[in-house]
Amino acid sequence: MPLSPGQWLGHAAGEGPRCYDGAKLIRFCAADFNRTSWEHPFLIEFSDVGLRYGNGPEILKDLTFSIEPGSFHFLTGPSGAGKTSLLRLLLLSTKPSRGKVTMFGEDVGNLDQDSLLQMRRHIGIVFQEFRLLDHLTTFENVALPLRVLGQPESEYRPNVIELLEWVGLGERMHALPTLLSGGEKQRAAIARAVIARPKVLLADEPTGNVDPDLSSRLVHLFAELNRTLGMTIILATHELPLLDRFAYPRMVLNKGELTIHD
Repeated sequence: MPLSPGQWLGHAAGEGPRCYDGAKLIRFCAADFNRTSWEHPFLIEFSDVGLRYGNGPEILKDLTFSIEPGSFHFLTGPSGAGKTSLLRLLLLSTKPSRGKVTMFGEDVGNLDQDSLLQMRRHIGIVFQEFRLLDHLTTFENVALPLRVLGQPESEYRPNVIELLEWVGLGERMHALPTLLSGGEKQRAAIARAVIARPKVLLADEPTGNVDPDLSSRLVHLFAELNRTLGMTIILATHELPLLDRFAYPRMVLNKGELTIHD
């Protein structure tokens, strides 16, 4: 079940309890994130998509599926099934070898590099290994996407602080990554991925480096982003017990072929 305002996120070893406040998340995006603004029936569409690297065998085969705006899907499958390759296609960092990929109503194959870069700004990504910059504080890591876009700190500072408080890192915003626990690093990575208000959030094994109890709490956090903001989320994981705890559709990859279980 999604967390409700006022519930505790809980705490792992070395972490204090963090109070969840859904109202802060709503205020964070109220001015810029309109969950009803997308009129196309599908945010993402794949049609007979295949992917191979160089002259090697196809890694992904005949993928045909569509993702509705505001939906939440798990992406799962055995190691080597092609999950990371599919995420790369969704992140627009790789183009398919064949087939058609449509995102936000645009045929990706018809876009030039500048248009792809513009489209990529609507996509957030959370990595398993966090990828925080060790010389930057938690605040600076989360604010980095906005700094890259050229926004002055006077504009983004209130939103960054509000988001850090929402994910339970308000008291850790001045700490360097080396002083954060695994769970705190992952929440900082999630905050960094959503600070620019993407329409789609991809997560590549975000629970792979934390204990099972914290894994469940992290998925609750993703679920609340989806429920409160209508953010479309695709979360890759191989943890079957985690999948059984949450009633979201599963995109299952096996030997490069995809099936979807509702």
